[in-house]
Amino acid sequence: MNKNEGAPNDDDLRGEYVLSELEGGVRGKYFERFCAGTNLALLLPEVRAAFPTDDAVNQALRSLMQQQSTS
Repeated sequence: MNKNEGAPNDDDLRGEYVLSELEGGVRGKYFERFCAGTNLALLLPEVRAAFPTDDAVNQALRSLMQQQSTS
């Protein structure tokens, strides 16, 4: 028995898609641009609790930068 016999259709494209319009895509077209403008850091839960917003993190880091530049 073929493992695909009786299996539901795995095609998740809906009928209203026009396949000819989906052709010609370029994989990774914006990857370099995305990476250039993205800088993510994973915060530990206790750090995230102390600095819950982007602004709080940026303010703390700027303060640290100022302290280091005056030392």
